[in-house]
Amino acid sequence: MDNDISLPRVGVLGLGIMGMAYAANLRRAGAEVWGYDPLEDARAALKAIGGTACASPIDVARGTEVILLALPSANVLETLVSEILPHLHASHVLAEMSTLALSAKEAARVQCATRGAVLLDCPVSGTGAQAQKGDLVVFASGPQADIKRLNPVFATLARDIRHVGPFGAGMKLKFVANLLVTIHNLAAAEALLMAQKSGLDLDMVFEAIRSGAGNSRMFEVRGPMMIAGQYTPATMKMDVYQKDLALIMEHSRELGIPVPLMAASLPIYAAALTQGRDKEDTAALFAVLQQMTAEDAA
Repeated sequence: MDNDISLPRVGVLGLGIMGMAYAANLRRAGAEVWGYDPLEDARAALKAIGGTACASPIDVARGTEVILLALPSANVLETLVSEILPHLHASHVLAEMSTLALSAKEAARVQCATRGAVLLDCPVSGTGAQAQKGDLVVFASGPQADIKRLNPVFATLARDIRHVGPFGAGMKLKFVANLLVTIHNLAAAEALLMAQKSGLDLDMVFEAIRSGAGNSRMFEVRGPMMIAGQYTPATMKMDVYQKDLALIMEHSRELGIPVPLMAASLPIYAAALTQGRDKEDTAALFAVLQQMTAEDAA
């Protein structure tokens, strides 16, 4: 990032896998970060990297004018916006970066507008591991001038910032991206299982596929996790990703379009929960298929 560009004090609401990665990257870039999360451990982690751990989201809203939201659900977004609303004003720009129903984000945008504050729809493409490295793509949607104001902040978090259109275009693009992620993740697991059962060395397979036409970003990111059988700590927890799967299917139904590969993948993701893999990374689809294979052979 250009050191001649000064960073504002940035608020981060939600210090989970993604929010904490945002805070850490902002701190490394020299930004002052104020954050809040209901979990004491998360606030302690922010304090440990030199951030200011606030006692409430209201303190974040009072102390910052640029706020990033990394939240787990639409209900949390609704509650949080209602709580901070009286403390917002025309200088506030908020970037909602979570994967949530567009209707929930639109309701939050309308609420913020009653105080003169701007809420942008800015989901990201990338895993938690990619977020830690600043290897994300921001799908920023909303007024261009407000996005431009946040570009220096986004530049500390991402390798690519795209203004994709008016408010809501970001989430629509995120649905498209996550549909591909869902299918490619399962495809990587299927391919590695075939390689394993064929007696091939998986490290060799990984390098060979990565340099050929069969490669995908999910194969690159999650292939090593599958080969190592290492699914914790998760960069995207299996139970959390169920929300994303439901949102994609809901959006496809609203559009009236067939998504046969997406639909065919759902039972495998559901099987992960049946096998007790709720808190494991979605790369654990490889282990799900391995266990299903073992059960079939028994």
